[in-house]
Amino acid sequence: QVQLVESGGGLVQAGGSLRLSCAASGRTFSSFSMGWFRQAPGKGRELVSAINLSGESTYYADSVKGRFTISRDNAKNTVYLEMNSLKPEDTALYVCAVARYSASWPPSSMDIGYWGKGTLVTVSS
Repeated sequence: QVQLVESGGGLVQAGGSLRLSCAASGRTFSSFSMGWFRQAPGKGRELVSAINLSGESTYYADSVKGRFTISRDNAKNTVYLEMNSLKPEDTALYVCAVARYSASWPPSSMDIGYWGKGTLVTVSS
Protein backbone atom coordinates (compact mmCIF):
# COMPACT_ATOMS: atom_id res chain seq x y z
CA GLN A 1 0.00 0.00 0.00
CA VAL A 2 1.36 3.39 -1.00
CA GLN A 3 1.95 5.89 1.78
CA LEU A 4 3.27 9.43 1.78
CA VAL A 5 4.23 10.67 5.23
CA GLU A 6 5.08 14.33 5.73
CA SER A 7 7.03 15.76 8.63
CA GLY A 8 8.75 18.97 9.63
CA GLY A 9 5.83 21.33 10.01
CA GLY A 10 5.30 23.46 13.08
CA LEU A 11 5.02 26.94 14.49
CA VAL A 12 7.67 29.46 13.49
CA GLN A 13 8.04 33.22 13.67
CA ALA A 14 8.04 35.32 10.54
CA GLY A 15 11.48 35.29 8.96
CA GLY A 16 12.19 31.81 10.26
CA SER A 17 12.82 28.55 8.44
CA LEU A 18 11.43 25.04 8.27
CA ARG A 19 12.35 21.94 6.32
CA LEU A 20 9.56 19.63 5.28
CA SER A 21 10.16 16.01 4.39
CA CYS A 22 7.93 13.52 2.60
CA ALA A 23 8.85 9.86 2.81
CA ALA A 24 7.17 7.57 0.31
CA SER A 25 6.67 3.87 0.81
CA GLY A 26 4.88 1.07 -0.97
CA ARG A 27 6.53 1.62 -4.31
CA THR A 28 9.46 3.44 -5.91
CA PHE A 29 8.71 6.96 -7.07
CA SER A 30 11.94 7.75 -8.86
CA SER A 31 10.08 7.73 -12.20
CA PHE A 32 7.49 10.30 -11.18
CA SER A 33 7.39 14.02 -10.59
CA MET A 34 6.70 14.99 -6.99
CA GLY A 35 5.55 18.18 -5.42
CA TRP A 36 4.16 20.13 -2.52
CA PHE A 37 0.73 21.70 -2.48
CA ARG A 38 -0.66 23.87 0.28
CA GLN A 39 -4.10 24.79 1.46
CA ALA A 40 -4.71 27.77 3.70
CA PRO A 41 -7.91 28.13 5.74
CA GLY A 42 -10.76 29.16 3.47
CA LYS A 43 -8.69 28.86 0.31
CA GLY A 44 -8.20 26.32 -2.43
CA ARG A 45 -5.27 23.99 -2.80
CA GLU A 46 -2.33 25.49 -4.70
CA LEU A 47 0.86 24.04 -6.09
CA VAL A 48 3.81 25.47 -4.18
CA SER A 49 6.67 23.59 -5.80
CA ALA A 50 7.37 20.55 -7.95
CA ILE A 51 10.41 18.56 -9.04
CA ASN A 52 10.73 16.20 -11.97
CA LEU A 53 11.91 12.62 -11.71
CA SER A 54 15.61 13.41 -12.14
CA GLY A 55 15.54 16.56 -10.05
CA GLU A 56 16.84 18.65 -12.95
CA SER A 57 13.61 20.59 -13.43
CA THR A 58 11.85 22.44 -10.67
CA TYR A 59 8.82 24.69 -10.42
CA TYR A 60 7.99 27.33 -7.83
CA ALA A 61 4.90 29.41 -7.36
CA ASP A 62 5.68 33.11 -7.71
CA SER A 63 4.83 33.67 -4.06
CA VAL A 64 7.67 31.41 -2.86
CA LYS A 65 10.37 31.94 -5.50
CA GLY A 66 13.71 32.76 -3.95
CA ARG A 67 12.57 31.57 -0.50
CA PHE A 68 11.70 27.87 -0.95
CA THR A 69 13.87 25.09 -2.38
CA ILE A 70 12.62 21.65 -3.39
CA SER A 71 14.86 18.62 -3.65
CA ARG A 72 14.55 14.86 -3.76
CA ASP A 73 16.58 11.82 -2.82
CA ASN A 74 15.44 8.95 -5.01
CA ALA A 75 17.53 6.45 -3.07
CA LYS A 76 15.48 7.32 0.00
CA ASN A 77 12.19 7.81 -1.86
CA THR A 78 11.97 11.21 -0.18
CA VAL A 79 11.23 14.76 -1.29
CA TYR A 80 12.11 17.85 0.73
CA LEU A 81 10.96 21.45 0.86
CA GLU A 82 13.34 23.93 2.45
CA MET A 83 11.39 27.04 3.44
CA ASN A 84 13.22 30.24 4.39
CA SER A 85 12.13 33.79 5.16
CA LEU A 86 8.71 32.49 6.07
CA LYS A 87 5.79 34.90 6.07
CA PRO A 88 2.42 34.74 7.85
CA GLU A 89 0.78 34.18 4.46
CA ASP A 90 2.71 30.91 4.15
CA THR A 91 0.55 29.50 6.93
CA ALA A 92 -1.20 26.42 5.51
CA LEU A 93 -1.45 22.66 5.48
CA TYR A 94 1.39 21.47 3.26
CA VAL A 95 0.62 18.28 1.37
CA CYS A 96 3.07 16.04 -0.45
CA ALA A 97 2.00 14.68 -3.82
CA VAL A 98 3.20 12.22 -6.46
CA ALA A 99 2.15 12.87 -10.02
CA ARG A 100 0.89 10.26 -12.43
CA TYR A 101 3.25 8.95 -15.07
CA SER A 102 1.65 11.01 -17.86
CA ALA A 103 1.27 14.19 -15.82
CA SER A 104 1.70 17.60 -17.35
CA TRP A 105 4.43 19.94 -16.15
CA PRO A 106 4.10 21.46 -13.72
CA PRO A 107 1.52 19.05 -12.39
CA SER A 108 -1.93 20.25 -11.46
CA SER A 109 -4.17 18.72 -8.83
CA MET A 110 -5.75 16.63 -11.60
CA ASP A 111 -2.35 15.08 -12.35
CA ILE A 112 -1.79 13.73 -8.85
CA GLY A 113 -1.90 10.01 -8.26
CA TYR A 114 -1.03 9.95 -4.58
CA TRP A 115 -1.54 12.47 -1.79
CA GLY A 116 -0.13 12.65 1.70
CA LYS A 117 -2.19 13.76 4.68
CA GLY A 118 -0.23 16.95 5.16
CA THR A 119 1.81 18.75 7.77
CA LEU A 120 0.71 22.06 9.26
CA VAL A 121 2.91 25.12 8.97
CA THR A 122 1.98 28.14 11.07
CA VAL A 123 3.94 31.37 10.74
CA SER A 124 3.34 33.98 13.40
CA SER A 125 3.86 37.69 12.82
